[in-house]
Amino acid sequence: MEPVPDVETFRHLCRSSPWRWNSLRFEFTFRPADLDIGAEPLTVRAWVRRPGALRVEALDGALLACTPDINASRDALYISGRRKPWLLPPHLVTPVYDDGGLVARRPEAAYGEPAFGSGRFPAALDPVELAGVRPVPSVEPRSNVAEIESPARVANGGRPAVEAVLTPNPAYVPYAVDAPLLYPGRTMVRVDAGTGVCVASRALDGDLAGAGHELAILGVDEYMLDDLFEEVGMGLTDVRAHIPWELGPGA
Repeated sequence: MEPVPDVETFRHLCRSSPWRWNSLRFEFTFRPADLDIGAEPLTVRAWVRRPGALRVEALDGALLACTPDINASRDALYISGRRKPWLLPPHLVTPVYDDGGLVARRPEAAYGEPAFGSGRFPAALDPVELAGVRPVPSVEPRSNVAEIESPARVANGGRPAVEAVLTPNPAYVPYAVDAPLLYPGRTMVRVDAGTGVCVASRALDGDLAGAGHELAILGVDEYMLDDLFEEVGMGLTDVRAHIPWELGPGA
C-alpha cells in the first residue's frame, strides 16, 4: 500500500507537469463563475500536443478551436530584442527532482500551455500556481502560495490522483486572474498522479461554492498527427491504424 502523500510531495507533483507528458486527450468541464455561460456547466473534448498544439471540440464533434499555425515560422520572435524567445522548452532543461522523481525546483524555461475559454484551461494543465516554482525557506512557511490540508490518495476516472484542501496565502498568484484555481477560502484540488495535471478544483466556501472544473483524462502520450490540429484536414493517414486491402473476385 502506498504511503499517504505529505504536503511537500503534493507541491512537487504540482510543479511536475511539463516533464510528465507530451500529449494529452481529455474532456474538460467548466463550472459557473469560470465562463459567462449562465448556470449550466460546459464540457468540451480536447487534444493537446506540446508545445502549443490544441484542438477543442464540442461533445457532438463540432470544432470549437484549433492551432493550424503550429509549424509556422517564428523568425519575428527572435528579432524582438527580448530574452524570453530564447528560453528552451521545459523538456529540454533539467529541474531539481526529489527522491520520488517529482520536481522540487523548476528551472527557467519557456513555459505555457494553449488556452481555450479562460485562463483556467492552461492553468489546470500545468498547476504550478498551487505550489510556486521552488521551496520557500522553512523559517517563512506562510510565504508558501497556499496552506495545504489533508493530502490523500484518491481515484479520478480510474487513474490515481492526490486530493487536498488548499487555502491561498497572500503569496498566491494565479496564472490568470480571471480564472484562478484557488478561490477565496478553501478549495478542494485534485491532481493526477501520473501527469501532474489538475483534474478537479471546487470552491468550498462563500458565494462561489461549487465553482471550478473537472478534467477526465482519456489518453496520455498518444501519437497525434499535425493534421489533427488543422481546421481542414489534409487527409493524412495515421499509420498506426490497420489499412485494409480489398481484393477483387478471384484474387
